[in-house]
Amino acid sequence: MNPHLQKLHALGQSLWVDNISREMLGNGTLKGYIADLSVTGLTSNPTIFEQAIGAGDFYDQQIAALSRRGQSGEALFFELAIRDLGQAADLLRPVFEATQGIDGWVSLEVSPALVNDAAKTTEVAAKLHAAAARPNLYIKIPGTPAGVQAIEASIFAGVPINVTLLFSREHYLAAAEAYLRGIERRIAAGLAPKVGSVASLFVSRWDVAVKDKVPPPQHNRLGIAIAKRSYRAYRELLASPRWHKLAAAGAHPQRLLWASTGTKDPEARDTLYVEALAAPDTVNTMPDKTLKAFADHGQVGAPLPVDGGDAEAVIAEFKALGIDDSVLAQRLQQEGGDSFQKSWDRLLAGLQQKSGQLAGANDR
Repeated sequence: MNPHLQKLHALGQSLWVDNISREMLGNGTLKGYIADLSVTGLTSNPTIFEQAIGAGDFYDQQIAALSRRGQSGEALFFELAIRDLGQAADLLRPVFEATQGIDGWVSLEVSPALVNDAAKTTEVAAKLHAAAARPNLYIKIPGTPAGVQAIEASIFAGVPINVTLLFSREHYLAAAEAYLRGIERRIAAGLAPKVGSVASLFVSRWDVAVKDKVPPPQHNRLGIAIAKRSYRAYRELLASPRWHKLAAAGAHPQRLLWASTGTKDPEARDTLYVEALAAPDTVNTMPDKTLKAFADHGQVGAPLPVDGGDAEAVIAEFKALGIDDSVLAQRLQQEGGDSFQKSWDRLLAGLQQKSGQLAGANDR
């Protein structure tokens, strides 16, 4: 195993890759990440699948076959995605078994079009998880107000959930509360309390959003401060009597996951967020480029302070510069959802176009 990445594992942090494609499955890239780079999980989103399906002809044969059977739109996409993620889940199944379900997960996101429909999100989450037929597959649901309702309902129904698009301590706590309520309802109903979940906090997008509004000394500081503040809330929850009661009943913690940890600023260290967010009982999902960079020259220092360290002081500095973190958090969540919706629309349009091209080629 890579010594740099192994240090993070020794600290108690799981390393996941934020990417999926049929190419990386077919050429052994993911298998190599698992064997050599300590990767123990994988995340996906509409943007990742848009890029994967649009590159090359890796999906053409299945698209053509499904199109001939009348599949189109979302149904066609989810057939493609579930095949990829099912294969990835099988590769990670030994990790899942060895950690008793703590690690070894992959993630599939519901349609971004459902962002304001809690009931439909809950229904689709259950159907997708059943269709994948893999115990180590999370369904990703955004931590919006409607999403929070769907998260509680899905956890109660026994569907493992990756809560996505969280941008603040308050977003995280709403997702955590939904998870706890779902588990408590299961216990009250006599159901097993062990349902997997992670809460994904997006980090680097904070720094992109404020880069042109603050002086250079403040660049690339706000996202880490927000993460530290959220980590304090996470540790406080895990220390609470409420959680101890659920843990004693057999529940697994909903781990905090650091998302959007690739460095966007070319002037900053390419391993900035991985190094800054080293912490026990967390997950860091990162792009291939960041994973390889850390494997090459990453450094592991002191873990995140459980009390949040200088988080509040740093956030106060940004407030003094006119940055309202609560307002910005809501904006970032909205923009994140809009971005995934645009990728989703392009993805479905691209599938429709490719289906037509393949059908035309078969007719000639």
